[in-house]
Amino acid sequence: MGRRARYLLSGLVLLVVAGASLAWWLTKPDRWDAAHWEGLGEPDLANGEQIFWAGGCVSCHSAPGAKDDQRLVLTGGRTLKSPFGTFYPPNISPDETVGIGNWTLAEFGDAMTRGVGKDGEHLYPSFPYGSYIRMTAKDVNDLWGFMQTLPKSSNVTPPHDLAFPYNVRLALGAWKLLYLSDEPRTQVNTADTKLARGQYLVEGPGHCGECHTPRDALGGFEEDRWLAGAPNPEGEGRIPDITPSSKSIGDW
Repeated sequence: MGRRARYLLSGLVLLVVAGASLAWWLTKPDRWDAAHWEGLGEPDLANGEQIFWAGGCVSCHSAPGAKDDQRLVLTGGRTLKSPFGTFYPPNISPDETVGIGNWTLAEFGDAMTRGVGKDGEHLYPSFPYGSYIRMTAKDVNDLWGFMQTLPKSSNVTPPHDLAFPYNVRLALGAWKLLYLSDEPRTQVNTADTKLARGQYLVEGPGHCGECHTPRDALGGFEEDRWLAGAPNPEGEGRIPDITPSSKSIGDW
């Protein structure tokens, strides 16, 4: 092999290594430091229950058609259709085998606010961690404590049914770089505690924007149309505008 060929080969190897390193950096899951979840004390179960209902956990994770107390059995299995394919919310009951009963607070918190699963895999943003990232560590701890008091379920949910390339989880690392942020969606007078609390609930655990804000081709929010209504991903109707405009809920 001549000198020029060796130089070319060496250059190609360096490009491959650099490309692989960049791809790893872009796609690696990003957990919180362990210290983020330390020193929180015993969960406040009453607050955890409030966060549970504010967060709408039962809307996706209870069994289809569940009513009354059966809604507290987070068996999973509902169908969430989207332009990217069909998502099946998992069993998040305290069952140790098919639920999240053997998770730690840190693993639960990383899933809630970083979109990282127990085994280090990226979670799809059909789970609204793009909003939950704004939740305080205390509220996550309280929610975790309350959820451990709920009934167990042994139901096994189907895997997501997604077409290529949406079934490649590693690509979600790049998606998070584009869209995952804990910055506030709107600016409010944070000195007004009631207003600040409302903002926290709307932008955080209440995740109102996840349904009421239109999305771009990659599934990220169209920030300039925050809460302005969106197409129904199920295909029928439209999710309403809930901005304080005269055509929406401004005169309520």
